[in-house]
Amino acid sequence: MKSAQTRTSAKFSRINRTRARAWALQVLYQWDVVNNNDSLSEMFENILLTRKISNARIPYIKRIVSGLDAHGESIDVALNEVLQNWRLERLSVIDRSVLRIAALEMLCFTDIPHKVSILEGVRLAELYGGNESPGFVNGVLDALMPRVQ
Repeated sequence: MKSAQTRTSAKFSRINRTRARAWALQVLYQWDVVNNNDSLSEMFENILLTRKISNARIPYIKRIVSGLDAHGESIDVALNEVLQNWRLERLSVIDRSVLRIAALEMLCFTDIPHKVSILEGVRLAELYGGNESPGFVNGVLDALMPRVQ
């Protein structure tokens, strides 16, 4: 049986990852909108200069950002393969960014359960996307599941 301290620590770790994903979404959004040839890592470093982000969240944000810098093209290819009647470029910036974060976790982060990545992606879509975003994100990520198992 886990101790109370271990459970509390695990809870804060999950909360920090959830909030780190929201920060990563902001980085991706700004990177996609500004499109000034900076890498995501450079964009994140610029954001760190002007925004106050909890030190507990920075490592996971960096992990997402550097993962997308390294694997962004293959993530986009995988997403384009499962999008039906859509191309990634035609999606809203928020939906595209949410999908990229969740797909990165599903395809590259073996320590994050795929169902958690989908749940967190849907949650981000509910908070920041349009009315149709949560269902759309869920459907795309569900279609991606067979490719990652």
